[in-house]
Amino acid sequence: MPQMRHSHDARTGLNTMKTYLECFPCFVSQAFRAARIATDDPEKIKQVIDEVGMMLKDIPFDTSPPETGILIYSKVREITGNQDPYSHIKAETTKKALSLYPFLKDQVEQADDRLLMAIRIAVAGNVIDFGANVEFDLEKDINEILNKDFAVFHYKEFKKLLSNTNEVLYLADNAGETVFDRVLIETMGKPVTYAVRDVPVINDATRKDAMQAGIDKVATIISSGTDGPGTILKRCNTEFRNLYNNARLVISKGQGNYEALSHENRPVFFLLKVKCNIVATDIGVNTSDIVLKAAYI
Repeated sequence: MPQMRHSHDARTGLNTMKTYLECFPCFVSQAFRAARIATDDPEKIKQVIDEVGMMLKDIPFDTSPPETGILIYSKVREITGNQDPYSHIKAETTKKALSLYPFLKDQVEQADDRLLMAIRIAVAGNVIDFGANVEFDLEKDINEILNKDFAVFHYKEFKKLLSNTNEVLYLADNAGETVFDRVLIETMGKPVTYAVRDVPVINDATRKDAMQAGIDKVATIISSGTDGPGTILKRCNTEFRNLYNNARLVISKGQGNYEALSHENRPVFFLLKVKCNIVATDIGVNTSDIVLKAAYI
């Protein structure tokens, strides 16, 4: 099992998860998948693979995977000319998730602990991930997660901070997953600022994707300013960083945000389904486990 590496960024005070040997073939696979979605031209697809492959020699271990993601997906956009390769997939996934919205709301209404059920639903939405090389069956995975034990379960701490805060900062992950986030936002009953990606990257949610899910009806949508598949603080805008630094409760969805913000000594709660051996080892769980983890514990 690989030994975990973390490093401290003096510019941001941030500890992040770093890159491992196992990440490099994954970077090439991500580039290949994105390029095939972006274009049918085999020459352009091969050019993406060639150029990303050449980039890897210059990527040090102390770079977080989302930072490398910026390079990969900007290269896909540059070579294919497609600025949002996953646009159609994001729209269809959100449409599918919206069709499940009445069922999800009903699950919350019937639950003995409505907040916990809403958290489970938010985690269930994290199966919608086209960056990780994981196939998913949305209805099957939802039903499984709604009945699955958490591998890390800092629920008591979450409830305490939620009761003591006037506002929640919610870091979005994937389009479609946004519908599941909406259920949690509505259940918490607190004002929420919902931070999305600044530009399209994989199937991560942008403002357009969040609005399709109806997030604008239940929260204030802002851009974090980052162009990567994770909340990379040094690439976020000033408005977001100020909100983050002053937040009394931050909900961070998904692996990319975990990789970018892991080991922050802040009131950040990571909500995700673990899809990668490296992330699993870092957290101390198994792949396919579900997690509600406080960064400060």
